[in-house]
Amino acid sequence: MEFILYRQYAMRMKNKNIEHIVEQYFDYLSVQKNLSESSISTYSDDMNSLINFLNENRIYDVRHVDRKKIRSYLVWLSEQKFDRSSISRKLSVLRTFFRWLLNENLINENPVPSRISIKKDRKLPRFLSIDEVNRLCEIPSVSHGISEHIVFRDRAIIELFYSTGIRVSEMSRLNLTDVDFSSKSLKVIGKGDKERVVYFADSSSRSLKEYLNKGRSTLSRKNDSDKIAFFLSDRGNRISVRSIQARIKKYTKMSGLDSKVHVHTLRHTFATHLLNGGADLRVVQDLMGHSSPYTTQIYTHVTALEARKSYFSAHPLSGKVK
Repeated sequence: MEFILYRQYAMRMKNKNIEHIVEQYFDYLSVQKNLSESSISTYSDDMNSLINFLNENRIYDVRHVDRKKIRSYLVWLSEQKFDRSSISRKLSVLRTFFRWLLNENLINENPVPSRISIKKDRKLPRFLSIDEVNRLCEIPSVSHGISEHIVFRDRAIIELFYSTGIRVSEMSRLNLTDVDFSSKSLKVIGKGDKERVVYFADSSSRSLKEYLNKGRSTLSRKNDSDKIAFFLSDRGNRISVRSIQARIKKYTKMSGLDSKVHVHTLRHTFATHLLNGGADLRVVQDLMGHSSPYTTQIYTHVTALEARKSYFSAHPLSGKVK
């Protein structure tokens, strides 16, 4: 298989020396590294890009590739309209290839700088509008054939997600003693077992109390029910992450929202709506449990896009958004 893939680009080479070296390299990948056919295929595509660049620049000896040419190659890839994730992968293959060349004494020095990295494009998070959040909260109902105690639980979960922005794992691990209704706050244990305090709104407070009085009281009637978990499953155990995800996915589908909406979308929505409302970035960072402000900054791009959209759709002299 590797030789078939290799032949796809070997004919493009204009120097038998490089052709022989690359053939040896694929022998190494197949025999010594024992790479799968799919991995070999990926290496083949990425090596093809390198060979095209070498041919275009009339470089027929790997010893003539220096750091300047490596940087030129990365610029060339960008000019060929490869996205950042593809360039990052090709850089990784490039490193492996030149490391092999050095180990085989085919070059005297590795020209690929160890500190070069390509930052991947960050996809802007999907978030819901206030109307969509309200629609999602209203979906759990007895009229949809859902037991009343489950309705109270699931509404409380959805509202708490939106009200606090906590992670699904944090929702699952929530205990009765973690909820303080007097201060409308939750104590959550996040990543790295770091504890933080988040706050919930009046509407969430009402939903949580309703769940405790009319939902959890029913779910906890089983003899072996969990005595400390805040949210219980149908069987009286602590509700699992997977169960929460499945419930949100079900309600998303029932409400007619985008199929890509999931539990984390509510966390994105929480952060975006807070920033749109004028909350300080550092405050949002603390509430979400982000260790770095860089992680939270992605939401400022979302709010900036929303501000631009609002301006161009509302201002009489602005025209329409392009």
